[in-house]
Amino acid sequence: MSKPPGYLRFIRENIPFLATGALLSFLSSFGQTFFISIFGGEIREAYGLSNGDWGLIYMIGTGASAVLMVFAGGLADRFRVRTLGIVVILMLASACLFMAFNAVAALLPFVIFALRFTGQGMTSHVATVAMARWFIATRGRALAVASFGFMLGEATLPLTMVWLKSMIDWRTLWVCFAVFCVVACFVLYRLLRLERTPQSMADTTQSTGMGGKHWTRGDALRHPLFWAMIPAVMSFSGFGTAFWFHQVHFAEIKGWSHLALVSVFPLGTLALSLSVIAYGWAIDRFGAARLLPVYLIPLIAAFILHWYAPSLWWTALAVVLMGTAGGGQATLLNACWAEFYGTKHIGAIKSAAAALMVLGSAIGPGLSGWLIDIGVGFEVQQLGYAAVFAFAALILIIPTRNARNVLSASA
Repeated sequence: MSKPPGYLRFIRENIPFLATGALLSFLSSFGQTFFISIFGGEIREAYGLSNGDWGLIYMIGTGASAVLMVFAGGLADRFRVRTLGIVVILMLASACLFMAFNAVAALLPFVIFALRFTGQGMTSHVATVAMARWFIATRGRALAVASFGFMLGEATLPLTMVWLKSMIDWRTLWVCFAVFCVVACFVLYRLLRLERTPQSMADTTQSTGMGGKHWTRGDALRHPLFWAMIPAVMSFSGFGTAFWFHQVHFAEIKGWSHLALVSVFPLGTLALSLSVIAYGWAIDRFGAARLLPVYLIPLIAAFILHWYAPSLWWTALAVVLMGTAGGGQATLLNACWAEFYGTKHIGAIKSAAAALMVLGSAIGPGLSGWLIDIGVGFEVQQLGYAAVFAFAALILIIPTRNARNVLSASA
């Protein structure tokens, strides 16, 4: 096997395709929890909601989007990114307008559904499926580079939005997001003038999974490794989402301003960027299966620190640890689906995993908001989250070892 090219050479040779992944990842920010939660205070005030009410609405809307992801995710196996990506981004623009102009509290679950399905769900799904399918030997690096779009959003948007909210009405900002999405569609079309043929339409260029076969979604769902990965998928999205979702409340109970809290988020993004680069290289060098059981370990320490945190700097360290683990979440899981199960049906397989991830991100805010309302402090909840991460890491050890043995035998 030839040695994968260095990062810079790899980027130069594949700029249009990597830029497509990065752009889609950035646009998914408009439907991600870290972004929507920035407006949580304004939303609760506008509709007269408690933390529990807002968490329940978020859980309903996100849960519904998870259900639809199971059916819609397979579209990535049938349509080019140039077509599917543009359609999804236009739908995301419509969802932003829905948020901007909705004045009825009863419709808020539908607003959240639209944002979560098109943003966190389909936009990020199309981006990662494209990277996993277009690149084989350099799959880890492709996923790493594409994820920089999400990191750019996570690093710049919270501070920028908190600042802009002080000058511009929050509903007007959502109109601006919709316009940005429409403009991005033209850029996306330009980038993919010569789009690579989807591997679902080119059987000779597909990579196989365990046992040297092309796994279908049904095959994957009957395999124990898939379900061993689910606690990691759901806990990271669920409890990471809960932290970002209740960031305003977290700042209040710690006695910090919201602006002070979000000012440490770029440290996490810096850690995430370095971690993504490292994981991208390591996946191509050692394989995703070997790395999978260890990537959750920093989260255990991070959420213990969130519980403890007597000062903002302790939370800053916790955010850095979350970013370190996030590098694995952004690259490892997506590489694993292709490494274990092949690329022919990766859109359908990953859509099932994505649906569970979205479901986790629905349960997290709803559960944590309900616990807050009944008197279980958000700080105390962090210890429970740390315990779940420890459990999710432990149950990965044996199944991934068995999968590595099967992959070695197949090779």
